[in-house]
Amino acid sequence: MKRYRAAALAMTAGFVIVGVLFLGIPDGVLSFFNRMSGPLGLPEAPPVGRPFFLILASGYMYLVSLLAWLMFRHPENKTFPLLLVQGKLATSLLSLVFFIVHRPFLIYLANFLVDGLIAAGIWWIARLRRDGSR
Repeated sequence: MKRYRAAALAMTAGFVIVGVLFLGIPDGVLSFFNRMSGPLGLPEAPPVGRPFFLILASGYMYLVSLLAWLMFRHPENKTFPLLLVQGKLATSLLSLVFFIVHRPFLIYLANFLVDGLIAAGIWWIARLRRDGSR
């Protein structure tokens, strides 16, 4: 239970930080990945539709931060990690689809890997918590 709550609190902090970065310096986040794209032989992602998608990205980070916080506050509730896994899995798989179908942007690949690992980690700690409470 302590590891579960610690992981939930760490995710809350991480999601809040990423949400603030998305909101505060969205060009910086994209620029960071674009600077690394060239040396990896990948094209740079264009900053298209930024204001609208900035709202959506920040709102999503608020939601996942809230779910992680609720996991921390209510570790007995099985719904919060399930919802958080689904959200992270959705963005991970969509990023992979866009990497394959749209263009091979590094930011798509990075989001596929990061959100996929986060989803797997949440599923794993929720499973450990559930198995440990039996």
